[in-house]
Amino acid sequence: MTRSWHEVFKGIEPAGEAAAATPAQEEEEKKSGWFRRFKESLSKSRQTMQQHLSALMFDKIDADLWERLEETLIFADCGVNSTVAIVERMERAANEGKIVGKDQFFSYLEESIAGMFAGGDYQIDVSHEPSIILMVGVNGTGKTTTIGKIAWHLQREGKSVVLAAADTFRAAAIEQLQEWGKRVGCPVIAQEHGSDPGAVVFDAISAARSRQADVVIIDTAGRLHTQVPLMEELKKIRRVVAKQIPDGPHETLLSVDATTGQNGLIQARLFGEAVDVTGAVLTKLDGTAKGGIAVAISHELGLPIKLVGVGEQLEDLRPFDPMDFARALLEA
Repeated sequence: MTRSWHEVFKGIEPAGEAAAATPAQEEEEKKSGWFRRFKESLSKSRQTMQQHLSALMFDKIDADLWERLEETLIFADCGVNSTVAIVERMERAANEGKIVGKDQFFSYLEESIAGMFAGGDYQIDVSHEPSIILMVGVNGTGKTTTIGKIAWHLQREGKSVVLAAADTFRAAAIEQLQEWGKRVGCPVIAQEHGSDPGAVVFDAISAARSRQADVVIIDTAGRLHTQVPLMEELKKIRRVVAKQIPDGPHETLLSVDATTGQNGLIQARLFGEAVDVTGAVLTKLDGTAKGGIAVAISHELGLPIKLVGVGEQLEDLRPFDPMDFARALLEA
C-alpha cells in the first residue's frame, strides 16, 4: 500500500489536526492517484519487461522459462545477484506446485521482486532536536532539487527546516539552493563560493538551534568515489556535524540517478563504503527503461530506498513502497 508523507517521517505525531482534517476515503483516493502516476512513470521499464515476458510460453514450466525470465530481469538492470535470487525463489514455488500457469507466474513474480528489497527503516528520521539530514551523491543526480522537495514536504507536515549550502565547490549550487529556499520558504545558510563546507555546516546547525528549527538538510558537492579529496571532505562534514550533534547526522541519503543503471549501483556501493549511508533516493525513474536498478541497489547493498523521483513537480518526489513498485512494473 502506498505510504503517505505523514508516514514517511519518523518523529511526526501519527495523529493530529492534519490527519483529522483528511477523511480516510480522501486519503485513499490520494494514494490511488499517486499509484496511477507512479505506474505511468514506470511505463518505459514496464513496456520493456512486458515485451520480453510476452514471449514466454506458460504451457510448460521448464528450464527454458527460467532462462528467459533471467534474461528479462538482467536486461531490466535488476542485477545479477538479485536476478538469481528471484529466479530461484520462483523455481522453488513452481516445484512446490504453486505456479502452474500464467496468472500464478505473474503473481509470484510480483511478490518475488517486492521481496528482494532490503528490510530496515524506510522512514526518514526527524525525531531529534534538530534532526540532521545529509544529502550525498555524484553530480547530476538531482541532490539539490531533492533537498528542496523534502523541505517542502517537511514544512507541510509542520516541521521547520534550515538548508545548508555546503556545496561550495560549484558556484551555481549555492544559488540553486537559495532559489529552492525562496520557493519553499526555508532559510538557507551559505557562504561564498570556495569557502569551507564544514564552516557552512557549523553555521547552519548554530542557526537552526538559535531559531529552534526542527531539521537541517545539508547539500554537499557532487563527487565521484574516485575523487579522494572530496570524499575526505565529506567525512570532515560528518565530523563537524558529530561535534555539535553527537548522534548526527541522523540520515545520510544517497541520491542515485536511475537512468545510469549499473553505474548507479557502483556509485551506491562505493559511497556506502565511504560514509554511513542510511537510505537511497532514486531520481529520474520516469526517464529509464531499466527501473530494475531499484531492485539491485536495495537487495545487493542492503539499502532501503526511501524516496523516488518521477518528475519535476514538488509532488513528484514520493515515498517508496516495494509492493507498489513491483505492481507498477508488471501490471498491464
